[in-house]
Amino acid sequence: MAVDFAALREQMVVEQLQGRGITDLRVLDAMRKVPRHLFVPPDLQRMAYRDSPLPIGNDQTISQPYIVALMSQLLLLKGSETVLEVGTGSGYQTAVLCELCQQVFSLERDSFLADRAATRLKEQGWANVEVYVGDGSQGLADMAPFDAILVSAAAPAIPGPLRAQLAKGGRLVLPVGNRVSQSLQRVWREGDSWRTETIAPVMFVLLYGRYGFEKEP
Repeated sequence: MAVDFAALREQMVVEQLQGRGITDLRVLDAMRKVPRHLFVPPDLQRMAYRDSPLPIGNDQTISQPYIVALMSQLLLLKGSETVLEVGTGSGYQTAVLCELCQQVFSLERDSFLADRAATRLKEQGWANVEVYVGDGSQGLADMAPFDAILVSAAAPAIPGPLRAQLAKGGRLVLPVGNRVSQSLQRVWREGDSWRTETIAPVMFVLLYGRYGFEKEP
């Protein structure tokens, strides 16, 4: 029996997003439009719109829909921004950002995931994105400054290079903490100072790199 993914997607938006305080209409429209089931392994597509993260291979996950929507909403995007995403993963959050801003630069340390996501995004018609392979904790200095930065992996502290690559008035959203306890934070750049808000407890995979965690042997 064929799965009605459009109906599942609408149910996800109404129950998981609107029902939990996601009010940004542009974010809700993006979540309605992006086919989440195409960003998970084929054997998990029937579970794509459930209220949970899912594995995507190489010890990485796709975040639950609510977290994707919440982090997107926290960026306060209007449509004209240039955004840096750290942690391309499956490319799902990337696609949502493509719907919300003018240009996305996405950085992924795993070349297999980066190549697969770039191919999937191109096949689905998103042209306002460039995917790079590298240490996400160091950002993309050559493309800075960014109006907004979204990090889809937990850092032990806010990476200095990412703060520095924020444009004045820019917003950085990321999880910060250790391997067992993390909080979602939003950093505002106000001139040459930064203001941090703690949003909610979360649990993400770890951000590895020079300004992240050290990879365990």
